[in-house]
Amino acid sequence: MTVLVSGFEPFGGDDTNPSWETARALAARGCELVGDDVVAVRLPCTFDGAWPVLEDAIREHAPSVVLALGLAGGSQAVRLERVAIDVVDARIPDNAGAAPVDEPVVAGGPAAYWSGLPLKGALAALRAEGLPAEVSNTAGTYVCNATFYQLMHHAAGAPDLRAGFVHVPSAQVLAIDDQVRAVTVVARAALAGAREPVLAAGAES
Repeated sequence: MTVLVSGFEPFGGDDTNPSWETARALAARGCELVGDDVVAVRLPCTFDGAWPVLEDAIREHAPSVVLALGLAGGSQAVRLERVAIDVVDARIPDNAGAAPVDEPVVAGGPAAYWSGLPLKGALAALRAEGLPAEVSNTAGTYVCNATFYQLMHHAAGAPDLRAGFVHVPSAQVLAIDDQVRAVTVVARAALAGAREPVLAAGAES
């Protein structure tokens, strides 16, 4: 089986993006860490460009699992995203200068899609490894959420594909080596397809 991991190019004036650094490092050691082939693809941080690049990679590699990664700069943990919503509301322009407001990701699409990853199983495994992790109930309204939504819109027509989105923190919060460990744990959980444990991971607000 093949695991496809995507990460984004830098945005917002940064020189690097840990989502891509993590994806690239994991692909370099994929068989060693995951036990299956791992392919990495770098996405442009643009509303119009990210999904076509990821979609092309899915068609080329026919993966069993797709893990889309993005940067959540203010986060203190790896965030397992629960839901993608059909709205774009850009606080800052993307790397092509586009800043759409209150537009759908997919016109006429469902209001939201659930992740296809075993979130609670992955959360339990991450905590067992001593890695900071949480289930997140919002992937934002920027390029990450738009890519997540389009990925799940695609997966809705591909029942054998397990897919979802994971936000990683900055490398200052969690070193790239530890981010690679974390994404490895998520990939293994997705490949195993284990039954989800009953594990509270909600939020009060």
